Amino acid sequence: MKILVVEDSDILRESLARGLRQAGYLVDASPDGEDGFWRIEEETYDAIVLDLGLPKLDGMNVLERMRASRNQTPVLVLTARDTIDDRVTGLRAGADDYLVKPFAFDELQARLEALTRRSNGVASNNLHIGDLTIDLAARTVDIDGVSINLSRREYALLEMLALRSGKVVSRSDIEANIYDEHVEPNSNVVDAAVSILRKAIDKKDERSRIETVRGQGYRLLQP
Repeated sequence: MKILVVEDSDILRESLARGLRQAGYLVDASPDGEDGFWRIEEETYDAIVLDLGLPKLDGMNVLERMRASRNQTPVLVLTARDTIDDRVTGLRAGADDYLVKPFAFDELQARLEALTRRSNGVASNNLHIGDLTIDLAARTVDIDGVSINLSRREYALLEMLALRSGKVVSRSDIEANIYDEHVEPNSNVVDAAVSILRKAIDKKDERSRIETVRGQGYRLLQP
């Protein structure tokens, strides 16, 4: 999953980005509201961590502009403003959750997990698709109770397909969400990644769990 962190404190922004990357997320980071809003307009994210007290463009204005443009990406607001009125104002402006500084990183990560689950219609950290089980919190995968070892990128691809199980995920969405670096046009990196993942999760002599939808992308099949 891909997260945007918009925070003006260099120390906190870098700490959050580092922690989220270590947890397996792709992360972009912005130091002010103008840059953050530009990224929101240009990129697709699974969730946004948004400070309210930002330079150039206040976080509340970023949030209001997002929702006015019908961008429904889940937003976790970070703020030192801890009154009930402040929280109510943020939630009514379109925030999905609120975390008051100072906070524990583990709590922030858990809240992001909950936001991304809800946005994909998933109620639990354990995602079951036939005999395939994905623990979204631990980032582990097993088939029929047998653990499957996946690289970080392979897991990210499987998680993305699983959260949208039964729906087609385009190559461009996959590129944007599982690759840090720019992918050259007409590159076959996505096809190669899907091929590697198929070898890891498919059973011999059975239909692949991942369907290629010609001209559109890939779909994780439901049993």
